[in-house]
Amino acid sequence: MVGIKKDMIVGQTSRLSNSERSESNLKRRMMVKMKKIVISILAGWLVIWGLSVSAWATPSTTYWTPSTSDIQAFGLWHITYDTYTTIGKNSPASGGGDFPTTYGLTVGVLPFEKLKMEVGFDIMEPTDEPLMFNAKLGMPEGALFEGSPALNLGIFNVGTKKNVTDYNIVDVIVGKTLPANLGRLHLGYYVGNSDVLKDSQGNEEEDGFMIGYDKYIYKDKVMFAADYASGDNAIGAGGFGLYYFFTPNISLLAGPVWFNDRALNGDTKWTLQLDINF
Repeated sequence: MVGIKKDMIVGQTSRLSNSERSESNLKRRMMVKMKKIVISILAGWLVIWGLSVSAWATPSTTYWTPSTSDIQAFGLWHITYDTYTTIGKNSPASGGGDFPTTYGLTVGVLPFEKLKMEVGFDIMEPTDEPLMFNAKLGMPEGALFEGSPALNLGIFNVGTKKNVTDYNIVDVIVGKTLPANLGRLHLGYYVGNSDVLKDSQGNEEEDGFMIGYDKYIYKDKVMFAADYASGDNAIGAGGFGLYYFFTPNISLLAGPVWFNDRALNGDTKWTLQLDINF
């Protein structure tokens, strides 16, 4: 549970009756089972599409998180190049630092109007285990009925090193275009591998919520974007910035990202993200 220390949970559990403890354990087992089912379904899709395409890529994102209803259209490829670094801090001793550069590729794989899917991978260098896989399945706004929100089910940060990079984060996203040209709002929940998603003290922080917002402030040219993920873990962070579209298919995003657990992720970093569709 986000924001609750492990010793507090243990103390509360010891005061539960046997029936209450059994019910709590049952709910936990059901949650783990459902998570495994979702991961198996999405992993199956990855395997199937991995037989027919030579490369995959990073999921569509708002800014820092995948809290968006955007999914690549069928046959549309997407390249991303993301950097994160501190500004004006010359050394780790003064808070300086950066993240590995992310090179990603994504492609839309379903030829349907009301059901879309993208698959992809990221390569993050320099790291010892640079490869991570992603997938997202969803329906756009209005697919279920007139005025219905967009619905997405995804998985990201599927690494190749057990209990090191296999975050295996499953997310559910609901998105809606706001009236009066006020932009788009997305809300979601995520849960991942509790052996990896921990805070800087080693406490489990495997789940949380996400929120994302975007709006064009100059049509087809400049977009404001902001998002946030709760949790004192590797993805717990927020940020905001501006996209500039050189063309409809080429954009550059810039802005700051700050972190919920600075002991884990370091000081605020500046991101530059180049995105190309083809």
